Amino acid sequence: MRKLFGTDGIRAVAGEAPLDAKTIYAIGLALAHSLRRQTVAPRLILGMDTRESSNWIAAVLTAGLQQGGARVESAGIIPTPAVAFLARTHGFAAGIVISASHNPWQDNGIKVFGGDGFKLPDAVELGIEDEIFRHLEDVTAPDVATLLPPQANPQYSEDYIAFLRKAVPGLRLAGKRIVVDCANGASASVAPELFAALGGEVLLENIHPDGRNINEKCGALHPEIVAAEVVKHKADMGITLDGDADRALFADHSGNVVNGDAVMLLAARDLQTRGLLELDTVVATTMSNMGLEAALKRSGIRMLRAPVGDKYVLEEMRNTGATLGGEQSGHIIFAGRSTTGDGLLTALLVLDVIQRSGKSLEELKSDLKVFPQVIVNVRVREKKPLDQFPAITTAITTAEQALDGTGRVVIRYSGTEALARVMIEAESEEQMKLHAEKIANAIRVELGA
Repeated sequence: MRKLFGTDGIRAVAGEAPLDAKTIYAIGLALAHSLRRQTVAPRLILGMDTRESSNWIAAVLTAGLQQGGARVESAGIIPTPAVAFLARTHGFAAGIVISASHNPWQDNGIKVFGGDGFKLPDAVELGIEDEIFRHLEDVTAPDVATLLPPQANPQYSEDYIAFLRKAVPGLRLAGKRIVVDCANGASASVAPELFAALGGEVLLENIHPDGRNINEKCGALHPEIVAAEVVKHKADMGITLDGDADRALFADHSGNVVNGDAVMLLAARDLQTRGLLELDTVVATTMSNMGLEAALKRSGIRMLRAPVGDKYVLEEMRNTGATLGGEQSGHIIFAGRSTTGDGLLTALLVLDVIQRSGKSLEELKSDLKVFPQVIVNVRVREKKPLDQFPAITTAITTAEQALDGTGRVVIRYSGTEALARVMIEAESEEQMKLHAEKIANAIRVELGA
């Protein structure tokens, strides 16, 4: 059974297992040994977000990797998708990101991309995990105070910015006022230079990370912030990124939050119009609103659902040949352009659709009629199978029967936090809230922390 890797790498409170120095060192050893089965002296590219723990974690991880026979180069503070891009375009055996994405600053994480830029398959992660535990039996924790992270090469950021610009060569923002919230995260290292070349008036916010303010009342966790700023500055739209910039949410000129479902709708229609939407298919997840499915259907576009996690969206895309997929939370994947969610790329492509269509963001999503949806997060002490608890299964079954044909019930554990997520969607807001709270209460009684 998996003990370390979640849906998006290894994530925990920095300094506590499995992100203590000994385990991090063992992770480096295990990863290096795994890669040496493919090449004698594997080269790796390392990137990180702005948390104060990222530097010492990078130093310890690098020590383990080097001891295991790998060579490590650093891109420094840079978005997660940039590491995936650099791994696949610069001949690296793997790319490693030190980040906890949208989590608070106290947390951190380690995620790994293969040399092809894709996240590692579950089976490969499990093999590495087994080796990590073997190393933990005989390694000694290094003296963190004596270690330094590898020196960052600024050329890698320049290469990523050049890639983003090439994706939208005709994009110009002249006459536009746009608010961009960088969440005091990794995008703060590249967004100023990227947007400076596009013209217009771009108001960059939360671009001064201090190691502890990442995601703090800003960014994609709080899209209402950028929405309010759009209204305040009378801007045309807003863009908000999360801590490692692998996803983006938006706000239209009226201050309405625009999530990943709406982005998939406008992107799918644009690709379909240009003959680029393979199989007229979009891959979403179990969390995407029924309203998106209905709107896509009106355009003759089929929607498939994958488990939550852009990794699983991408797997379904590769299995079916779909060219567009994503999550309501803002992870959007454009096959042929990226191998993982990329918030800055998504932002540029949305701006490009707006420019070419001559329509506002509000107009492009105007017929997306969302079903009322609520998500209740319940902190749990452990993630036991829910079907082991009759009270929980009864509450779920009751909700499903009551909403049959008029709503959906999705219950799942978070892949990165000790949370059970209760999502209910229904035509009746009253029924939606009633059943969501009944299920959440049942989980609190049986498993609540």
